[in-house]
Amino acid sequence: MGDKERGVSDAFEAFGSEAPGQAQAWMTMVRGLAAASSLDKKTEGLAYLAVLAALRLESGVPFHVQGAREAGATREEVIGAILVGLPAAGHGVTACLPAALRAYDAE
Repeated sequence: MGDKERGVSDAFEAFGSEAPGQAQAWMTMVRGLAAASSLDKKTEGLAYLAVLAALRLESGVPFHVQGAREAGATREEVIGAILVGLPAAGHGVTACLPAALRAYDAE
């Protein structure tokens, strides 16, 4: 499956193609942090979605929903992860919900 089919944002694709050295350094750091995490992949994916929603970073949601789904997250768990930040971050987290559901429901 290509990056577009996995929901990689235009911004991240441009980062990778236009600044490959920085993108490679970034991905090395990301992989290192993932390897150091004591969370299982599903929990980490759901937690990451909660952070994206709290920061209103909608463009990253489709890619990370697919990762959480592949790790075993249910549609209801994805919804819960997006909305868990409501008390702390406010109603803005709901802006990520449509993108999350479209990504989860995509074949």
